[in-house]
Amino acid sequence: MQTVTLNNGVKMPIIGFGVYQVPDAEECENAVYEALMAGYRLIDTASGYLNEEAVGRAIKRSGVPREDLFITTKLWVQDASYESAKLAFNKSLKKLQLDYLDLYLIHQPFGDYYGAWRAMEELYHEDKIKAIGVSNFLPDRLMDLIVHNEIVPAVNQVETHPFYHQTESATFMKEQGVQHQSWAPFAEGLNNMFGNEVLISIAAKHSKSVAQVVLRWLVQRGIVVIPKSVKKERIVENFNIFDFELSTEDIEQITALDTRKSLFLSYHDPEVAKMMGNWKVDL
Repeated sequence: MQTVTLNNGVKMPIIGFGVYQVPDAEECENAVYEALMAGYRLIDTASGYLNEEAVGRAIKRSGVPREDLFITTKLWVQDASYESAKLAFNKSLKKLQLDYLDLYLIHQPFGDYYGAWRAMEELYHEDKIKAIGVSNFLPDRLMDLIVHNEIVPAVNQVETHPFYHQTESATFMKEQGVQHQSWAPFAEGLNNMFGNEVLISIAAKHSKSVAQVVLRWLVQRGIVVIPKSVKKERIVENFNIFDFELSTEDIEQITALDTRKSLFLSYHDPEVAKMMGNWKVDL
């Protein structure tokens, strides 16, 4: 398994399995189980996905030794405070049937995430979490968090795909020692990604799928990826990206696809902050 080394020395698989938008318990459990059987060792979930219990059952069912796994979950906005973060962490741990987490992320840069970060630093020092990080933090908020706290986030999970490369953010994160992780590597199919002529052409040249080309492009950039699928054949296919390499020409063609903007939402928009602040989930 190819890994990256986080800023505290912890090794993280460069490819994992994500379970966003897989709320059905049985479907989620089976997908995670198939992923573990296919060789994935990083599983990425979140309290807000409402499927931590299914992930926990799949982990137990798989029989894979705990020390071989890298399990990530996330703290939702409504729990972003010192006291609530500790309660939410323990709730997630119980649902996952685990004694510790490998990575715990603040899911959104809203609410009292400073209080939450202090709680997470304490949990880290108590060895209940191997690494702590954030998700969806723009460079200014990430730097502010770094400047005013003891622990530099190990990971920042942000939207990154062929239509939104996050080039400047990637450079900034590397300078600060924060590992870049991609969510929505396939852009959730938007912009007709799987029908894109450039990506289809590159895939044909390497006798690979468009999905494999996209994932290979990301890992060649040193970005951790967490593709999602509920189909066994796709789960296996997405994992098999280490037997080919994209050329400079391939990468230049993909570079030309960058729109330099999100396909989902803008974190600069006050309405997004308002929406996130009022987004309550029955956790």
